[in-house]
Amino acid sequence: MLPEHVIKRPLILTEKGNALRETQNKYLFEVARGANKIEIKNAVETLFNVAVVDVQTMIVRGRMRRMGRGHAKTQNWKKAIVQVREGETIDLGEGT
Repeated sequence: MLPEHVIKRPLILTEKGNALRETQNKYLFEVARGANKIEIKNAVETLFNVAVVDVQTMIVRGRMRRMGRGHAKTQNWKKAIVQVREGETIDLGEGT
């Protein structure tokens, strides 16, 4: 699987993500459902040119949303918490 297909998007607008980034040097990403930890580690190292120390993954359950008069469930998705080596950072391009 190509690195661009493994990492879908960074999760930068969460309080938990900001706290993890500032205190523990961890970054949150939405990743492909079929990707394993080794593929996620290789993709982050390739795309952002950093050394990855640890990868934690979890499946986030979809929630019920209103769709017109009815209800529908959004898709489940996979979240990865990636810890990079001390002293290295990932530039996610947020802020000005």
